[in-house]
Amino acid sequence: MNILKATKRTTASNGQLSKLRSDGFIPAVLYGGKKDNLNISLKKLQLQNFIKKETFMSKVVDLDIDGNPEKALPREIAYDPVSDEPIHIDFMRIVKGSKLILEIPVKFINSDKSPGLKKGAVLNIVRRKVELKCPTENIPNEIVVDLDNTEINTSLKISSVKLPENVFPTIVDRDFVIATVAAPTILVEAEKTEEETATEGEVPAEGAEEGATATTEDVKDKSAKPSDDRTKDKSTKSSDNKGKTELVDKGKSANKEKEIKKK
Repeated sequence: MNILKATKRTTASNGQLSKLRSDGFIPAVLYGGKKDNLNISLKKLQLQNFIKKETFMSKVVDLDIDGNPEKALPREIAYDPVSDEPIHIDFMRIVKGSKLILEIPVKFINSDKSPGLKKGAVLNIVRRKVELKCPTENIPNEIVVDLDNTEINTSLKISSVKLPENVFPTIVDRDFVIATVAAPTILVEAEKTEEETATEGEVPAEGAEEGATATTEDVKDKSAKPSDDRTKDKSTKSSDNKGKTELVDKGKSANKEKEIKKK
């Protein structure tokens, strides 16, 4: 049971409320029913854990106001725009026999027992809260949706959910969807056509032809170099031979001249 201790307060001015908050309290008001509105304050420390719960705004709490019990339902929380801390809370009295319209959070169970989710499907949540008309004596904390045996493309509607007695959805003109087990989305690469495959197969051949051309040119260059060397050798040898011949001829002419002089 959620019991919150509160005290009556007489502070009303902005300065007094700021002093109250700086002392670690949150101002609040209790209204509804045939009783007068009551200004109260609660310790911020005990409220922090309650406010963080998703069911806080739809769960009846027991207020202990200076020893006097009051059943109430949180209806609105004001937050500081800078610090995002709660600075004021409105509570509504619970009057026996009355009915309330509340947004009740949805809870999904047995996801590990869903064949569809095991196959890779995705739980697509359409409504995280459902608005219900409830008697004050029977307000559910949450709406439970069972995912057991749910296959791919299963739609979970409000008619498949078991609600407490005398609790009804405010939408009555249709069987609305709460969630679906959606098929997984997989991107499949299109198969390549024969032309694309053939084109890809030609790429290495072109590379091979280029390699072959380059090899042929290298061979030509190599074959050309020895011929050039041979030509150079022949020309050098012929020039050497010519020089030797000229020297021999000069020697013979010199000998002839000597023989003539002797005679």
